[in-house]
Amino acid sequence: MTAFAYLGGLLLVIGCMALIDARWRLVFWRAPIAAAVTIGVGLAFFLLWDAAGIVLGVFFRGESQIVTGIELAPELPLEEPVFLFFLCYLTLVLVLGVERMLRTRALGHAASVPGDRETGAAG
Repeated sequence: MTAFAYLGGLLLVIGCMALIDARWRLVFWRAPIAAAVTIGVGLAFFLLWDAAGIVLGVFFRGESQIVTGIELAPELPLEEPVFLFFLCYLTLVLVLGVERMLRTRALGHAASVPGDRETGAAG
């Protein structure tokens, strides 16, 4: 049963990020086609990066009791594209979330600039 622990953990955190995404409409709930294309391009890039590393002998699959042992290609475990999807999705959630926080803060600050709340003085 521990052979699926890493994959299960990845799927769990992806599900949690999807809940965050749905709640604040950051990525897939904001623009699903753009999100799918962006994550697809990122995933393809990192898989090509992994393939190059495998061919050059830089990357190799380590042994562990928490992974499935299923290989999609030599030295490319099943968990790798799931992790890369997680990495791309996390990046989008973080970037778009921080962007929204900064925009909200700027709008809130701009709204408070014309009059000082403490003194009541105008601009």
